[in-house]
Amino acid sequence: MTGAGSLGYRRVWAGAQARRVIERAESDAAAAAVVLEIAEGRRGEARAVYEDARAEAVQEELRRMPLARLREVTSGQMRLGALEAVGYTTVGSIVGASVGRLQVIEGVGPDTAAQVVGAAYAARRALERTVRIRFDVDGRPDVHTRLLGRLRAFEEAEQAVGPVRDQLQHLVGRVEELLPVAALTRSWWRMLFAGRDRRREARAALEEIDALITSVPEVPEDRPEDDVWDDYKERAVTYNGLLITIAGLDGEPAVTHGHIPSEIADGIDSLELDTSLLDVELRGYQAFGARFALAQRRALLGDEMGLGKTVEALAAIAHLHAGGATHSLVVCPASVLANWAHEIEQHSRLRAYRLHGADRRTNLRSWVIGGGVGVVTYDSLKSLVMPADLQVALLVADEAHYVKNPGAQRTQATLRHIQAVDRVLLLTGTPMENRLEEFRNLVAHIRPDLADRMAPGTGLVGSDAFRAAIADVYLRRNQADVLEELPPRIDNDEWVEPTKADRRAYARAVASGNFMAMRRAAFEAAAVGESAKLHRLLEIAEEAAENGWKTVVFSSFLDVLRAVDQALGRRSTGLLTGSLDPLARQALVDDFSTSPAPLVLVSQIQAGGVGLNIQSASVVVLAEPQWKPSIEDQAVARLHRLGQVRPVHVHRLLVEDGVDQRMLEILATKRKVFDEYMRVSDLKDASPHAIDVEALARAPRAQAERRIIELERRRLGLVPSDDNDAVPQSAQPL
Repeated sequence: MTGAGSLGYRRVWAGAQARRVIERAESDAAAAAVVLEIAEGRRGEARAVYEDARAEAVQEELRRMPLARLREVTSGQMRLGALEAVGYTTVGSIVGASVGRLQVIEGVGPDTAAQVVGAAYAARRALERTVRIRFDVDGRPDVHTRLLGRLRAFEEAEQAVGPVRDQLQHLVGRVEELLPVAALTRSWWRMLFAGRDRRREARAALEEIDALITSVPEVPEDRPEDDVWDDYKERAVTYNGLLITIAGLDGEPAVTHGHIPSEIADGIDSLELDTSLLDVELRGYQAFGARFALAQRRALLGDEMGLGKTVEALAAIAHLHAGGATHSLVVCPASVLANWAHEIEQHSRLRAYRLHGADRRTNLRSWVIGGGVGVVTYDSLKSLVMPADLQVALLVADEAHYVKNPGAQRTQATLRHIQAVDRVLLLTGTPMENRLEEFRNLVAHIRPDLADRMAPGTGLVGSDAFRAAIADVYLRRNQADVLEELPPRIDNDEWVEPTKADRRAYARAVASGNFMAMRRAAFEAAAVGESAKLHRLLEIAEEAAENGWKTVVFSSFLDVLRAVDQALGRRSTGLLTGSLDPLARQALVDDFSTSPAPLVLVSQIQAGGVGLNIQSASVVVLAEPQWKPSIEDQAVARLHRLGQVRPVHVHRLLVEDGVDQRMLEILATKRKVFDEYMRVSDLKDASPHAIDVEALARAPRAQAERRIIELERRRLGLVPSDDNDAVPQSAQPL
C-alpha cells in the first residue's frame, strides 16, 4: 500500500500529481469492486451447483425408495397395490403426479390419491432437509464434477481475496466518499480561489486517498475440470470444508461448541481468529476448538479421533505467531514426532524444528534464534534446556495420556515446562471422563484449582454437573455430531522416524539390492519391539479401540502380517491371506463383523482388497505404500461403500528418508503415467490381448525400483554388492 508520503508532504498539492493520485484511486477502487464481485460470484456459482447436486441426490433417494415407505408417514392404512400394479413402485415415480391422474386408476379412489400425493410431497421435503452430498469418486457424476470445479474456483478466489477483503471493501467505500471532496485538488486554479477550509479538506481527502491506494490482487482464471477428481482425492478434507462453507453445513452451534455452557461459548465465539499463517481451511468446529484453546489459555482438547486436533492446535499456534509471538513448543510421543513436523510445514507458514535425535542441539539453537515451532518427544523433554528468557507462546502436549501418571519422570519433566509457560493445550482423543482419576491428573497439570474440586466424594462422577464443572478447561466433540456432512474417507499420512534397529534392517536390505526386502524392512525389528511402524500401528489400533471402532490392517507381505498379528494378540481376529478359500475368507470376515468388540482384521491387501464387504470397520492401516494406487483404493473400498455409518480413517504408515519417501516422490511426479497404466491393466479381465500391454506397462516400475536402490545405496554410503542371495520366502510379497 502506498504511503501518504508519496505526495511529498503537500509540496505538490494540486494539479497533475493530484490528478494522477485520484485516477489511480478510481482505477484501484473499480478493480477492487470487480475482484470482490468475482469472489462473491464464485461463491454464488458454487452454491447454485450445490443446490443442483442436492436436488439430484434427493431425486435419486426418491427413485430408490419403495412406495411402501409412504405408509411410515401416514396412518399405515394406504392401499398401494393398485398403484404398484401399473408401475408406481417407488416414491420417485409418484412425485409430480397429480391427484386427478392417480384417481382414475382402477382401485385408486380420491382419498387414496390425495393421501399418496401428500405423503410423497412430505417425503421429498424431509429428504431436502436431511440429504447430504457425498462425492462419488468411482461414479464421478457430472454434477459432482461441476461442484468440485466450482469449489476449487471459489477456493482460489478466496485465497486471492480473503486476506485483503476488508481492505478492499474499505477502499471501495471510502474512495467513493472522498473523491468529491478531493476533486478540488485536480486544479491548482480552483484551489487558489477556494476558501481555506475547503482547501484543507481537499488536501486531507487527497492524502487519505493516497494512503488507501493498494495493489489489487488478481483472481486466477478457472481451471479445466479434467483433473479435479485427482485433486479431490489428494485434498478431500479441503474440498469438503469448502462445501460446508458455501452450503452452511457447520451444524448446530451447541454441537460445534461441545455442549459447553452458552455463556462460555459466546465469549469464545467473540474471539477473532487470525488464520493468515495457515494454509488449510478450518471447519467451524475446528475454528471453535482453536478459539477455545486461546480464550481459556490452559485447556484440554479431547475431540474424538479423526476430527483434526493437530490442525486445531496448529491454528491456535498460528494465531499467536501472527500476533507477534515467536516460539511455540509441541511435546509428543516419538511415534508422531515426524508427523507433527510434516503437518506444521504442510498446513502453515511456520518452521518446524525437531528437538530430538542426533541434530537436536543444532536444531535447538536454530529454533531459539529463528523462532517457529519446536517439536520434542516426552523422553527428550527431560533433558531439554532452553534459555531462561525464552518466551514460549503455547505449549501443546499431544497424546496427553502419556503424562497421566504424576510419579513418572516424563510427567514431572512435562510439568516443569507447563508451569513455566502461560498457555498450555493438552490433546487426547481418549474419553477420559470414564476414568476420573486419570482425567483429574491431566486437569491438575493445567488447572490445579479445578482438579481439587474433582476430588473423590464431590459427586461429579457420571453426572451432568461433571461436564459443567470442567467446561472451563475441557472441550470434546464426537464424530457423529460434527462429521455428518463429510465423505466417509479421511486420509492420513503417518510419518515415523526409524529406530536404530529399523535403520540397521533397512541398510541390510539396501545392501542386498532386493527392493521387496527394502519395502518390508520397517517391520523386521518387530521381534525385538523396536519397529517404529509397528509401534505407531499399535497406537492407532489402541485409540480406535478406545472409541469402539474396528480396524483393518493391510500389507503385501506375509511376515509383516504375522508380526502385526502377533503384536496385537487377542485383539486380532486372525490372518486373511490368499491361501484361504473364498468360503473361509468370508467366514473370517463375518466373525469379525458380527463381534461387538473393537477387533483388528489383519489382511493381505490383494486377498482382502477385493470381493469382501467390511463396513463394520472404520479404520484402515496401510503398512506400506503400493505402486498401484488402485490397490489401495480397492482395499479401502471394502470399508468405504454403501452401508458405512462412520467416516473411514485411512492411515498410511511411512518411514522418512527411505524407500517409502522415494516411492511417494516418484508416484507424485509420474502420476499420469501410473494412472494410464492402471487404466490399461484393468482391461486384462475383458481382453486376453491386454496382458502383453500390462507387461509393457510394468517396465517403468522396474526401472524406478532399480533407481531407488541405487539412490539409497549412495545415501547410505554402501558399496554396490554382487551378493544376490535370495531374501527368505517370508519376505516375498504374497
